[in-house]
This record gives sequence, C-alpha cells and structure tokens, in this order.
Amino acid sequence: MTPSATSQPDTRTRILDAAARLFHEQGFNATGVSTILREAGVNPGSLYNLFPSKDALLASVLERYKELLYPVVMAPVEARTNDPIERVFALLQQYRDWFLPLDFRLGCPIGNLALEVADSHPEIRPLIQQNFDGWCGFVTKWLKEAGDRLPRDLDRDQVAQTVLTVMEGGLMQARSSRSASAYDASVGQLRAYFDLLLERASAGRSST
Repeated sequence: MTPSATSQPDTRTRILDAAARLFHEQGFNATGVSTILREAGVNPGSLYNLFPSKDALLASVLERYKELLYPVVMAPVEARTNDPIERVFALLQQYRDWFLPLDFRLGCPIGNLALEVADSHPEIRPLIQQNFDGWCGFVTKWLKEAGDRLPRDLDRDQVAQTVLTVMEGGLMQARSSRSASAYDASVGQLRAYFDLLLERASAGRSST
C-alpha cells in the first residue's frame, strides 16, 4: 500500500530528523547546513523560516529528543517487564542491543553533544541537562515504585544518576574499545550493588 501524502513527515520533522542523525554521525560542528538541507530534501528558505540559525536548530533537536524520550526509549522498556528494578537493567540492555551491532560506534547522541557543545554553547547546556534529567526521572520513578524492596533511606535520585553514569561511561569505553566488555562489567557491578540493596532491605523488613 502506498502511503498517502498526509502520512509523510512534514518539513519541520524532516529537518529535525536529518539534523539529529547528522549531528550524531558527524558531530554538530562538522555538520554543514547544506548537508542538512540535502538530507532533509528542503530548500534554505524552508529551513531558515523554521530555524533562524544552526544553533536554533540544535536547540530544537534537543527539544525533540525530550519529546521522544518516553515513546522511543522508556515505553519499550516498560512494555518489556513490570518489575520496576528489572526495568533499570532492561533499559541498560536496550542501549547495549542498539549499539552492539554498530560495534558501539557513534555513542550516545546526548552524551556526544554534552562533550562537544556544553562549553562552547552555554545557552544549549540547560537543554542537554534537561535530557539527562528526564532520563533519570524515569529511573527514579521506577526505584520509587520498588517500594520497600529497596532500603527506605536510599536516595533514589542519586542512584538514578549512578545508573546514567554507568550507561554513559560504559558506552564511552565500549566505543573506544569496540567491545562490550567494559559496558558489561559496569552493568555487572551495578547489578551486584542492587543485590546488596535488596538484601539490606529484606533484612530490615525481617527485623521489624
């Protein structure tokens, strides 16, 4: 069946999709506007009518990442398991599954932008942080849903940030080595930490 014209992405979406892909593959600074135009199949007037500058386009790409966080990243994880703790590890496995076929080339698009533009584009830095915060927010929610399976005094926000650090740091090392070894080792240590937390919480429940 041939898609109808109305099912085709609109101009703004085509530009954002092309820019996001190119920024991920080539980096922000190395990606020229002419390349984005060619890949999106639009003319300069269409782009600049929507995005007055390349920096404005970058900001919109980061906003789009925020919008897609749940449907693209978190919803598949939540559909995979109802266990809130296992969702943490399903999320990490999902990233592994995405990047392993690529030998971990390219790395995390948000992490890459953080390294490339956070210092040179201070106005963009809050949008990068909002993406990280949104990611951690879902992990924190799952940890809270685990209830008394985890220790009551556990700072769930800090643990969520640790999970993000495992993911970003593991991907960076895997990208360098073209191997999942460091990523798997980091996730394994996180699993061991969670096992200790579960044991401590269970012991606390037994003593009351």
